[in-house]
Amino acid sequence: MGMNVGSSSGSGEPEVMMDVNTTPLIDVMLVLLVMLIITIPIQLHSINLDMPPPNHNQPPTPPVVHEVFIDFDGSISWDGSPITQSDLEAKLESVVNEPDQPEVHIKPNKLVDYGAVAHVMASAQRHGVKKMAMIGNEQFR
Repeated sequence: MGMNVGSSSGSGEPEVMMDVNTTPLIDVMLVLLVMLIITIPIQLHSINLDMPPPNHNQPPTPPVVHEVFIDFDGSISWDGSPITQSDLEAKLESVVNEPDQPEVHIKPNKLVDYGAVAHVMASAQRHGVKKMAMIGNEQFR
């Protein structure tokens, strides 16, 4: 605590205070900070997807679905029958050449190496399969 005892000059006038009043400076700083926060644009983290236009009409028939099952050892089955990699390439080529392209559902086993799954997906993409889906992802949770 401080107290003004008196001036050394002996006159009755009080001494002049030499401190800067910082309260108005802090007020101005806070107003500028609020204005800065308000003017910062909102950051939207979005991914642009090329989605087809909405079609509210139900398809007359359900689409044709081919299932590609990849077993734990990397062996491939097409609709339940085992095939080789060259047979898979031929089947994917026939799927692409159909006028109404059927869906290809890839069902990997939980224990299969990711390289085998990536190889099948890359092969389907290389041939131009447009309707491809991964099925059974709930087993990886």
